[in-house]
Amino acid sequence: MAFVDIGFGNLISSTRLVCVAGADSAPIRRLVQDARDRGALVDCSSGKKSKAVLVTDSGHIVLSALMPEEIEAALTEGDANG
Repeated sequence: MAFVDIGFGNLISSTRLVCVAGADSAPIRRLVQDARDRGALVDCSSGKKSKAVLVTDSGHIVLSALMPEEIEAALTEGDANG
């Protein structure tokens, strides 16, 4: 099982990720609010502005202060290392 660093020492399983999206659009903000309402939101931004929203296969939404491009690079690096 490969883990990806999503900032501030937080890790997430790369096999459970469905989507990594920017946090700026209205549909993504609605998705975050819906997850907050149903108790499925995990905030890993350590009080910083959320720049990436990660969607897992279990329906949980994870917030990260890293840019989606940085998470993509970490995912790509993890794939290259096996």
